[in-house]
Amino acid sequence: MNMEQILEFDKIKEWWLGLALTDGAKEEIRKTMPCLSESELLVRQRETGEARQMLEKGGNPPLVSLAGIRDYLMAAEKGDCLSPAQLEETGISLVAVMRLRQYLERCKQFEIPLAYYAENLDALEDVKEMIQLQIRSGQVDDGASRLLKSLRSEIGRVREQMQEKADAVMRANKACMSDSFSTVRNGHICIPVKKEYKFKISGSVIDKSATGSTLFIEPAAVAKYAEELQILQIDEENEERRILYTLTAMLAEQAETMRQNMKVMEKLDYIFSKGKLSMEYDGTAPEINTDRKIRFKDARHPLMDKTVCVPLQFELGNEKDGNIIRGIVITGPNTGGKTVAIKTVALNCMMAQCGLHVAAKEACVCMNSNFLCDIGDGQNLSENLSTFSAHITNVLDILRKVNADSLVIMDELGSGTDPTEGMGIAIAILKELKKSGALFLVTTHYPEVKQYAEQEENIVNARMTFDRESLRPLYQMIIGEAGESCALYIAKQLGMPAAMLRTAAEAAYGRKQCESRHAAGGSGNSRREQEAGVPEHGGTEAGKDLCEERRGTKKHEIPEMTESEAEETVLRKESVPKIKKCRKENRKQEAAGKFRLGDSVMIYPDRKIGIVCRPADDRGVLQVQMPDKKIWINHKRVKLYIKAEELYPEDYDFSILFDTVENRKLRHRMEKGHIEGGEITVVE
Repeated sequence: MNMEQILEFDKIKEWWLGLALTDGAKEEIRKTMPCLSESELLVRQRETGEARQMLEKGGNPPLVSLAGIRDYLMAAEKGDCLSPAQLEETGISLVAVMRLRQYLERCKQFEIPLAYYAENLDALEDVKEMIQLQIRSGQVDDGASRLLKSLRSEIGRVREQMQEKADAVMRANKACMSDSFSTVRNGHICIPVKKEYKFKISGSVIDKSATGSTLFIEPAAVAKYAEELQILQIDEENEERRILYTLTAMLAEQAETMRQNMKVMEKLDYIFSKGKLSMEYDGTAPEINTDRKIRFKDARHPLMDKTVCVPLQFELGNEKDGNIIRGIVITGPNTGGKTVAIKTVALNCMMAQCGLHVAAKEACVCMNSNFLCDIGDGQNLSENLSTFSAHITNVLDILRKVNADSLVIMDELGSGTDPTEGMGIAIAILKELKKSGALFLVTTHYPEVKQYAEQEENIVNARMTFDRESLRPLYQMIIGEAGESCALYIAKQLGMPAAMLRTAAEAAYGRKQCESRHAAGGSGNSRREQEAGVPEHGGTEAGKDLCEERRGTKKHEIPEMTESEAEETVLRKESVPKIKKCRKENRKQEAAGKFRLGDSVMIYPDRKIGIVCRPADDRGVLQVQMPDKKIWINHKRVKLYIKAEELYPEDYDFSILFDTVENRKLRHRMEKGHIEGGEITVVE
């Protein structure tokens, strides 16, 4: 199973990716896995802490995306010529290197070791200044060289002369022009001449209008400058190419330094993205240990709203009464926060081992060789896996991989099957986990599992608190105490009738036990029933007082229901829409009256034409004569095309259409008298 997805670490990564700028940093984030080297993990955690310090004191670093720069460097080393736009992008990246170096230099005053990465950055000032001087707005600048400036100036002069000549021709031949402006067609300065005057203007026809009524002619006086302009443009192009090749060669010589700059920038982007993420969820640097101890103070799930999430206090691996606690069995009511609690612990531990800060006020986290989880029902219809099968498959996979350095979390241990057998399987799993020496957190509703945890060494119970007045979970874990599911109590508070509650209690805890207690004059409920809020079986005040004495408190007392109160809690049936069924007789009548003998009908979906030879029966099926055969078909697939009375006379004999010649002759003879051995064959 994908543990990152189960623990929602994949969502943390998506959040984290949004804070990185360079492709290299994003790729490193995607590959980030829990670190198994203590020294490396301590370095990662230190970097995250230093990055956050610098962000808080020096602001955001001037990092930029470096997409495409490596490809430009490879092309330069191969001898290709980079375009002005590519060179400009490379120059921008060098400016970013310079600004990042300046940022790190300023941060040295805070005495943060991360700031000394500045020593590994080289802004290549000469290359940067040369690119900025010669390339602007994606073009080779006029001032890139004296020759280029001169050539472009001369090109401008020639073009002005050409424009002046074209304007002069237009002024001299106004009557021949279809417009008052010259234009450029296919690189030539042309004047718009009416078709009928094309021979009056000396020059070459370059183009014509869509209608053909206007010709675009390059005047001869303009054409004589075209050759001079072409030569100047070739010289300009050669000079531009020389400049671009020179700049490309400079980059090729410094390619290795550029790559080193990029590696440092991507590494810093990765480190600063961890610091930004820590600031986003207000994280804390955890203490890292290899002593198999986990402790959180005011821990939160980083994906939950901090203002809503209730802080979690948690310890595992500590010593209690001479025993080192390796496992915790968490109990409590449904929606009480058990699953959130174990996911909060496991997710924060995984984040810490990936070099990230944890969402807690204080934290001490041990390193784990692997994270093993079984959360959710895991049903998979395509693989024919039921809830229980999926659980057992996951559990067996976990037990194969678990060792003394693992962290295991399991939700609803032993669920999805017969409660008695599920309880036995849950205890067997706990024994295997204990034998492995791993740290583990499991949730359950089985009382026997709670008893096992209470009696077994190295395992302890914990419960999630619950507000009985508001029926809301408090999301607080109390380690060392077992909790109740409170299912009957919650059901009562939500309005389940008293009779149903009594039935539920008797089914859960045994009818004889309830009756014997009732006969003794005391409470008719077991302790679990009382805590769950089941109405008292005893009807006397003495019985009620005795119940309170046994409990020692009236804090969670649920008053006995009177008959009137019980009546009020009877389930009230609400009106719901009813299904309207049509009578079978109506359906038969509809089918029978829809088509008559001789009707021309259309058969769907083929849209073929036929004639009704037998009307619909009580099942709505009729017989239709097609060109080559007779077919039986449901009336719903048939549509009336032409009625029979429009096609045939009133007394028309349809046997002419539907019967054979032999049958018609035999039937005619039978009408006159008995025919020995005569039999009419009906063709279906």
